[in-house]
Amino acid sequence: MKKKYIAIAFLGLTLASCSDKLAPVRKDAIKPITVTQQLPHDTDDPAIWIHPTDATKSIIIGTDKDTDGGLYAFDLNGKIIKKSIPLQRPNNVDIGYGLMVNGEKVAIAVTTERETNSIRIFSLPDLKPIDNGGIPVFEGEEMRGPMGIALYTRPSDHKIFAVVGRKNGPSGSYLWQYELEDAGNGNVGGKLVRKFGTYSGKKEIEAIAVDNEFGTLFYCDEQFGIRKYNADPATKNDTELALFGQGDFKSDNEGIAIYKKSATEGYILVSNQQANTFMVYPREGANGNPNEFPLLAEVPTATIECDGADVTNVNLGGAYKNGLFVAMSNGKTFHFYSWDSIQQLIDTAKK
Repeated sequence: MKKKYIAIAFLGLTLASCSDKLAPVRKDAIKPITVTQQLPHDTDDPAIWIHPTDATKSIIIGTDKDTDGGLYAFDLNGKIIKKSIPLQRPNNVDIGYGLMVNGEKVAIAVTTERETNSIRIFSLPDLKPIDNGGIPVFEGEEMRGPMGIALYTRPSDHKIFAVVGRKNGPSGSYLWQYELEDAGNGNVGGKLVRKFGTYSGKKEIEAIAVDNEFGTLFYCDEQFGIRKYNADPATKNDTELALFGQGDFKSDNEGIAIYKKSATEGYILVSNQQANTFMVYPREGANGNPNEFPLLAEVPTATIECDGADVTNVNLGGAYKNGLFVAMSNGKTFHFYSWDSIQQLIDTAKK
């Protein structure tokens, strides 16, 4: 739950003041290269779309979480360049590439629409809806309101699957997974293929991230820990692979982003929401164990109560030659950080 804020000037940025319960921005916090234009209501989660021929023209898709909300596209300078059709409380968003629609490969943004109990699919970069009004999720369940979403693309056949979380649900089947498929007439449908996911009952499960290369997914069981599972429903293995991060967070463990240094190495960054920092873990595991995730570093940022984040290692030009990290912040904005500033703090912590 976000706190009310009062906008103040701080080192040239528009940030939020802090209540007694909220940690202030630390003096050693890294500063963003860019803060986006404000959205009308409530930012929640971003995703990065990489332009296929000119990475400097890549865009950030972010959710504006309100009954009269939507998806917004920003350029790398943080300027709003496009808005989707109105959506009823879009929550999280993720991006996939190469979904076959009408015989063509299409890049897509998929978001949860909480007030309609559905997921919505848009082609990129035009943000055109291609879902015939939405794909219902958690049908037949008492607790349906979808929140988190992440896309898994199976390397062997390039099929795309959406893993969807909700505001509340039963342990063992909290997450539902849908195969996205061509439904004809230029639209995309979804077929339920899996129900899984342990839940502590502490708070909720919202943040989900998928590692396509490893075929794994991570999700935040808030105020409890970070859980790891197989991402591919074809494995028919719903056993939890790892539980980590317990005791590392001030309160909520929220947004997850995966930075890939190579096909097999990198970092998992998780928002320490009430501390205004990100906790960093080794993507590949540790000590030869792919399911061991010791804390490597804590990175303080200028974001306030970050819900969602994304990261890329692609050279986007300028300050982003080794990638860009984007994080939601109170104040109706997203912050863009140079990956180099984050890597420097990780390297310092590892010494």
